[in-house]
Amino acid sequence: MFDILRKSLRTGVVTTRYPAASPEGTCHARGRPEIDWANWKDARTAAAVCPTGAISHVEAGGCRVARLDLAKCVFCGLCADVDDAIRMSTGWEYAVRRRDALAWGARYRLNGDGTHGGLVDGPMTPGVAREGDAAPGASDSIEALGEAIRRRTREIFGRSLHIREVDAGSCNGCEIEIVGLNSPVYDVERFGIRFVASPRHADMLLVTGPVTRNMELALKKTYEATPEPRLVVAVGACGCSGGIFGVNYATRGPVDAVIPVDVYIPGCPPSPNALLHGILKAIGHDISGQIR
Repeated sequence: MFDILRKSLRTGVVTTRYPAASPEGTCHARGRPEIDWANWKDARTAAAVCPTGAISHVEAGGCRVARLDLAKCVFCGLCADVDDAIRMSTGWEYAVRRRDALAWGARYRLNGDGTHGGLVDGPMTPGVAREGDAAPGASDSIEALGEAIRRRTREIFGRSLHIREVDAGSCNGCEIEIVGLNSPVYDVERFGIRFVASPRHADMLLVTGPVTRNMELALKKTYEATPEPRLVVAVGACGCSGGIFGVNYATRGPVDAVIPVDVYIPGCPPSPNALLHGILKAIGHDISGQIR
């Protein structure tokens, strides 16, 4: 007991204290690929190494439409390894209400050798234009997001936000990050966010994994048991699109193939910061800034 007390005193307070102090170590995890669309010379190389088809291209009429679908992206960085026009960011503010808002694209003229001859139009971000919500800046901390969640939750639910986490077929990578929300570093209970054992006590379902066929009925029943106004957040690449598993004999694919989804949080896995951003978006908080 005394050893534990001595260690605690030596460690001190580890919970992030923004705005009194900058968030340490919470915004440096690998984020999404960022493409230099204007100087992208050839989409074929990156598309060939992408394990989930997040980067794809289609040729027609002497042009190529290249596309990045963040819902499928597992943030592996293979595309950045083989293509100088792509770099991996360190952002985390990617949650959206519309699935199509996770897609970017551009149309290029083609040279004789199949490389890009120049942009025809783009980058095209039709989903983002319709999203109506933008992302917070990287300077927004867990503290700032948590306080916004607390205020908005009281307006909508009149109480703390109760979340039922549902593993519909995850590898447990997302669960590790969700568990991190309750760690001393993030300590989300101070914002009135609590995880509950029963969907009957929940305001929100946090669903991970591609929905396996064995979990399909359980997920539907969990959704039906959650009282309205209920919210559903699809977590991770698997929850958003099926990820590396897709649709097969064992899985139905994304969460929205089984139940309605209010917010999508891409990533593999999304960080605790990204999870809080998605929770905030789900309860309807208007956020300033712009996804680029």
